[in-house]
Amino acid sequence: MKSYSANEIRNVAILGHSGCGKTTIAEACLHVSGVTKRFGRTEEGNTVSDYDPEEIKRKVSINASIIPVEWLDEKINFIDTPGYFDFEGEVRQALSVADLALIVVNGKSGIEVGTEKAWELATDMNVPKMIFVNDMDDENVHIEDIIDSLKQVFGKSIAPLQVPFYEGGKFVGFVNAIRRKGRKFENGMVEPCDMPAGMEDEVETMRTMIEEAVAETDDELMEKFFAEESFTEDEINRGLQIGIVDGTVTPVILGAATYTIGIRVLMNDINKFIPPTGKVRPTVEAINPKTEDSVEINCDENDPFSAFVFKTIADPYVGRLSIFKVCSGVLKKDAMVKNVNKNIAEKIGHIYVLRGKEQIEVDELKAGDIGAVAKLQNTSTNDTLADASRPVEMPPIEYPQSLMKMAVKPKAKGDEDKLAGAVSKIMEEDKTILFSVDKETKQSVVAAVGDTHMDVFVNKLKNKYKIDVELSEPVIPYREKIRGKVSIRSKYKKQSGGHGQYGDVAIDFEPSGDLTTPYIFEEKIFGGSVPKQYFPAVEKGLQDSVKAGPIAGYPIVGLKATLVDGSYHPVDSSEMAFKTATVMAVKDAFADPASKPCIMEPIASVTVIVPDDYTGDVMGDMNKRRGRILGMEKDEKGKQNISVEVPIGEMANYSTDLRSMTQGRGRYTLEFARYEEAPKDIQDKVIAARKAESDK
Repeated sequence: MKSYSANEIRNVAILGHSGCGKTTIAEACLHVSGVTKRFGRTEEGNTVSDYDPEEIKRKVSINASIIPVEWLDEKINFIDTPGYFDFEGEVRQALSVADLALIVVNGKSGIEVGTEKAWELATDMNVPKMIFVNDMDDENVHIEDIIDSLKQVFGKSIAPLQVPFYEGGKFVGFVNAIRRKGRKFENGMVEPCDMPAGMEDEVETMRTMIEEAVAETDDELMEKFFAEESFTEDEINRGLQIGIVDGTVTPVILGAATYTIGIRVLMNDINKFIPPTGKVRPTVEAINPKTEDSVEINCDENDPFSAFVFKTIADPYVGRLSIFKVCSGVLKKDAMVKNVNKNIAEKIGHIYVLRGKEQIEVDELKAGDIGAVAKLQNTSTNDTLADASRPVEMPPIEYPQSLMKMAVKPKAKGDEDKLAGAVSKIMEEDKTILFSVDKETKQSVVAAVGDTHMDVFVNKLKNKYKIDVELSEPVIPYREKIRGKVSIRSKYKKQSGGHGQYGDVAIDFEPSGDLTTPYIFEEKIFGGSVPKQYFPAVEKGLQDSVKAGPIAGYPIVGLKATLVDGSYHPVDSSEMAFKTATVMAVKDAFADPASKPCIMEPIASVTVIVPDDYTGDVMGDMNKRRGRILGMEKDEKGKQNISVEVPIGEMANYSTDLRSMTQGRGRYTLEFARYEEAPKDIQDKVIAARKAESDK
C-alpha cells in the first residue's frame, strides 16, 4: 500500500445500532474497491473486520476494526465499531481519530436507540456526521417516513441527497436531488438514467431540505433561500462541505450493502463532500508536559512527528500491537521516538497498516494516517508518541463508567497469579475493564460496562488465556458502630505457674461522630492506676478490635474510647494482657444494649440521566431500592438528570435493569457518599447472612 498524505486521507468511523449493517458496509467497500474477491458475511463468520472468536460466535462486533480502502486515488480508513452499548469504549476510541461519523440506519427499523447514541457521541466529540440508510432493497422501507423521523429527532441539519425509485417493488435506483438526475444500479455499477415520471414533486421537496440545511452555512445563501431563489450545484456542494464539517448539515444517502447497492456512491460522496483529514482536523490541541501550556499541532507531514495511540491489541501469542493516528510529521520504520506520557524512549520496528487482523507492512506513515506498531513495551492506549525535539501530549479518550462489579476467582486452585496476568493483558486492550483487589474483603473485583461486556470478559479468560473463573456478587462493605455511651471494666487474669497475665482496664466507649475514622483513643488516667507504658497496648487492642466488629465481623467506625481507670500487677502485667483486656472490653461494649450497636450501610450518590418519558419508571424503581430522590434537572440535551441517594447494596445489576427500563436510553453515574444506619430488617438479614457464611 502506497504512502498517502493528509490531503488524500479520510478517517471514517461507522456507527449505529447493533445489527444495522455496519460490518456489511465495511465488507461491501472492500469488495467494491477490489480488495476482496469474496463478499464476507456476518452470519457465516468470515468478514474481514469481525475476526475475533467472540465476534464470530456472537455474530456481532465487539472490537473496533480498521478497514483501509483505496478509492479514487485516495485512501479511506473505515473503522467498523460495535453497535452494542456495552462496547461504547471502542466507539469512543474510533471517534477520537475520525473525520466523519457514518451513522447507519436500518431502513426496516428506522431510528433505534443505537442510532440516537451514535448521534449523541459524534456530537459530543465534535465529529462531522453522514447518514447511510441501509436495506433499501426491502419492500417495507418507506424513505419519506425515515427522513421525517430523522428531521424530527435530529433537527433541520438532515439533508437527503437522493430520492429512491423502484421497479417491480425493488429498489433499483435514485434521483440525485442536487442535480435532479436519475441514477440506476446495473451490474454493480451506477448508470445515468431519466428521472421516472411523477417524481418531480418529491425530488423538489428533498432539494428544498438540502437548500434549507445548506443556507445555514452562509449568510448570502440564507438571503437567497429566503428570497426563494434556487441554489446552483456549486453553491450546494460548497455549502455541503462547509456544513458537514461544522455540523450544520448531515447528508443522507441510500443503499443496500448486502448487494453492494449504493456503496460506490457512498465512497464517491465521502471523497466529494468530506474534506480530507488535513482540512477537517487541520490542528489538534495538545499539551506541553513541561509547562502545561496548550500547543497547536498542525496535521502537516513537514512538522515534527507526533502520534496518538488510541487502541491496543494484546495477543497472548503475537504480543502487544499499538494502533495510532499520526497527528503530525512522518513516522518511518526503525525510528526512535519518545513516549511523552511515560517519559521514555521507544524504538519503532516494523510499521503496519491493519486491515482487520491482516498486517500490511509499510515503510512510513504520514500525518493523518492510521497504522500500528508491534512490541512497544512501555506504550499503552492514550499515550502520545512524539519526536524528542517537540514532546507533546494529546488529550486522552474519556471512557464510560464501568459500574457493573463482580467478584472473580479462578476455579482451579493456584491460578490466582495466572488470572492477574491475563486480566492485565485484557485491560491493555479494553480500558473499560477495571480490576482491583479489595483490601478489606480480599476479593478480586472486576468492573465492566454491562452484563454482555462481563460475559465477553469471562469468555476471553477461558478461550484466550485458558482460565475458568467463577463470578459472584461482591461483598458489600458494611460497617459497625455504637450510638450510645457505655462504661466497661474488663479484666484479663491468667495464672498457670510462674509469671501470670494480668491486665485491667476501665474504658468509656461512645460515638466519635467521625465515621471516616475507625476509632479515637484518649486516656484520662489519674494516680498511675495504669502505667503509661501500657497505653500503647490498650490502643493496639483497639486497632485489632475495629478490624472485625462483634455484630457481624464488619469493620468498626466512629468509636471513641477513653481509658479512665484500671489496675496492674507489678509482676504479672504485660502489654499482651492489657491488649487482651481491651479486646474483651470492646466486645462487652457492643454486647451492652445501652451502647445501641448497629450495622451501617454504604450510601451512594447516583445521577440517572434519562429522557423525560422514563422519569416516572426510574423514580418508582429507585423508591423500591430505598432510594431518596433529591431532585431533577434538565440538561442542555433535554434529558432529565435525577439525583438520588441510594444504598449501594440495592444497586446490584442496576446497569442491566436501567437499560431494560429505558430501552437502552438511560445511563447513570455512581459515587460513594457516606455511611448510614441500615434499617432493622436489613441489619437482621446482614447478620444472618454472615452467620450462615461462617457456619459453612
